[in-house]
Amino acid sequence: MIKGNFPTTQFESFETPFYYYDMALLRETLDTIRKETAGKPFHIHYAIKANANEEILKLIASYGFGADCVSGNEILRALECGFPAHRIAFAGVGKTDREIRIGLENDIFCFNVESMAELEVLNELAAEMGKKAPVALRINPNVDAHTHQYITTGLNENKFGINEQDLPTLLRMIADGGHINLIGMHFHIGSQITDLSSFEDLCVKALELREWFHTQGVTLPVINVGGGLGINYHHPNHCPIADFESYFRLFEKYLKLEEGQTLHFELGRSVVAPCGSLITRVIYVKEGIQKKFLIVDAGMTELIRPALYQAFHHIENISSEKPYTSYDVVGPVCESSDVFVRDFMLNESKRGDLIAIRSAGAYGETMASNYNLRELPASRYSDNI
Repeated sequence: MIKGNFPTTQFESFETPFYYYDMALLRETLDTIRKETAGKPFHIHYAIKANANEEILKLIASYGFGADCVSGNEILRALECGFPAHRIAFAGVGKTDREIRIGLENDIFCFNVESMAELEVLNELAAEMGKKAPVALRINPNVDAHTHQYITTGLNENKFGINEQDLPTLLRMIADGGHINLIGMHFHIGSQITDLSSFEDLCVKALELREWFHTQGVTLPVINVGGGLGINYHHPNHCPIADFESYFRLFEKYLKLEEGQTLHFELGRSVVAPCGSLITRVIYVKEGIQKKFLIVDAGMTELIRPALYQAFHHIENISSEKPYTSYDVVGPVCESSDVFVRDFMLNESKRGDLIAIRSAGAYGETMASNYNLRELPASRYSDNI
């Protein structure tokens, strides 16, 4: 079985657990995205919620990409790390007054508005500040993303977004408010989408809605299709970069832009997940009646995805070349759900071995917690090891 290329000797001296980022792979990924979007009216806004590590953000910003933010603090972090305000989109169902003001004060690119209530408040705050807020309406296209229910976001009955029947009322509100500049429509149907036909369905719906806006006398210069492109969690060594070629080609084929119209993407996981690994150490090998448990010093406090929605991460023992045997890999947290994987084949392991939990660059470090008063994991980078 092929393993990742890790500087295991250097790792031996580091306190575990920690996140390790392959910056060369991240650069290769960013190069691929830039190549596949070159010469097209496509704009990338990196979804900061996937990973807000400052070194990661600075590198992505250096490629000229924008940022997709879901909090006021993410806007501030984006600005600090080099993302220009005119490339920052602000999404989220519960934007507070403080967060909206941060966006208005910094003249960000766009607010992705998700409800009539939010639009009303945004108009009021913009009026108070003497501003006109640029807005894209996040519309639920009722497209099934064929992914986990916790990360499906584009169906009608969902806390996210606006349903079609509310659009006429929203247009009247915008016309009456005076402090909203409607520039686009926004979608996000879900995350970790590997069936690209879902994006074809989204394109069909986006074109239908564009025509409806035309009937209302509204021309929108921006279409934002969100993110959601999945990665191959099972084979990180064979498929280290997401299929950006097919992804962007699909939108170019099915979503015919009008003259002067731009297409925006909010990619997160597919950009950063493959370059990150959680490095942990075996504390104990516990012999059960029918199982062997590998108890490691990382847990759901460092990587919550398996506990939160049964996500799979490929795991490697990077210290051992012994024959393979089956283990349940579990963490030290006092919760029965603190399990990374069950009945997984790993090289025979012993106390002190280093374990790499792969494809953890997205929704890993950024979701880490201090539960059980555990310390947050450190970050290390291939560039300086």
